[in-house]
Amino acid sequence: MQLDPEFLSRLQFAWVVGWHILLPAFTVGLASYIAFLEGAYALTKRQVFLNLSQFWLRIFAISFGMGVVTGIVMPFQFGTNWSRFSDAAGNVISPLLAYEGLTAFFLEATFLGVLLFGRKLVPPPIHFLAAVLVAVGTLSSTFWILATNSWMQTPVGYEVIDGRYFPKDWFEIIFSPSFPYRLAHTVSAFYVTTAFVVLGVGAYTVRRGQSLAEGRMMLRLALWFLMIFVPLQILLGDAHGLNTLEYQPAKLAAIEGLWDGGKGVPASIIGWPDQSAERNLDEIEIPKLGSLYLTHSWDGAVKGLKDFPPDQRPPVAIVYFAFRIMVGVGLLMLGMVALGLFLLARRELDRTQWYLRLCEFTICLGFIAVIAGWTTTEVGRQPWTIYGLMRTADSVSPSLTGDNVLLSLLLYVAVYLVIFPVGVSVMLRIVRSGPAASDEGPPIQSGHPKSPIAALAGTTPEGAR
Repeated sequence: MQLDPEFLSRLQFAWVVGWHILLPAFTVGLASYIAFLEGAYALTKRQVFLNLSQFWLRIFAISFGMGVVTGIVMPFQFGTNWSRFSDAAGNVISPLLAYEGLTAFFLEATFLGVLLFGRKLVPPPIHFLAAVLVAVGTLSSTFWILATNSWMQTPVGYEVIDGRYFPKDWFEIIFSPSFPYRLAHTVSAFYVTTAFVVLGVGAYTVRRGQSLAEGRMMLRLALWFLMIFVPLQILLGDAHGLNTLEYQPAKLAAIEGLWDGGKGVPASIIGWPDQSAERNLDEIEIPKLGSLYLTHSWDGAVKGLKDFPPDQRPPVAIVYFAFRIMVGVGLLMLGMVALGLFLLARRELDRTQWYLRLCEFTICLGFIAVIAGWTTTEVGRQPWTIYGLMRTADSVSPSLTGDNVLLSLLLYVAVYLVIFPVGVSVMLRIVRSGPAASDEGPPIQSGHPKSPIAALAGTTPEGAR
């Protein structure tokens, strides 16, 4: 049997990135959450914020370490599996990835040490500053990685010399047409993912009756945050969709399962895209609704898949279903938040056992949405590595054999199936122990009863102490 090195290389990259992206999807938001907790503690001196910060710091340290281990292998694949792409686009891609390492990784690594080991050595305001800088580092990493990816999605600011892409305008390259929308949508998704983890852990803590003040604080902070960011995420997704319609219309047509373009196109709710027959089987659709939410006009024009040559269309079924999973999860998130706020308004949140149990199961929702969104974006870009310029088939290393890639893929599978279960089990052990009171740090003073943070969380200083 002849093994296809291109297919196996794509599968290997998907495996590595698919697992790795789960970690920044959690740590980016968690770093900002810890910075908030450190700021709240520095401002109010309330024990509950200190306990929560130290609790989540332990989890952050483990997930950050896993992220470093699983992420460091990704750049090597550009040289081993995608050398043609590296040769053609290295003058643009390499500096962007280098900036990510220089501005983000060193910032995170330096101040994470202060955050983890400096509690007794620095005052709370300085510890808070270290937390802020770690959060800035995670956001900086996201900035440069998405700048790189966005240039590959919507390439601008380059010139071609002897078949290689050279930077012509770095501002255009970094701030490519899709970058602002992708950055806002992704960061918001990461924050929402973290908030649902905090919500689930808070529900678990309250339901067990252990560290009740900390559990209640987590529940309320997460719900108030999600009340803002889940609807915001939907609006950001709409803006990103308008950008995709303009710059990657074939991807959008695959997302919608739209074969015949035109004005007043329908919205495909669900069906089964048949790429060979160029139609959807057993489809449920709503007339003209597609044009309304894609162009914000009942008669807006949208290109269909038939407007593109067959060899320039992405794998429609994968993109079509991945997008619907993402949207479905988003609507489920919205329902969970609305229900939680309703129970909070009725003062029944802490006593509603079935809702607390449901919150524990929704910990995974953000991760599912992130993977589905990533699949939509990256598979929807196919058959291009650099959209419209360089095909994936032309990017693979010429000397690769299927046997080589299969061996490395199996090794990656084995290693990742060890790293993730072990790391997750350690984090679950920390969660089971709960955010117990800590004896670290300076003596804790009671918070002011009028503290705005306490009011936001919906707890009294007496209950949070």
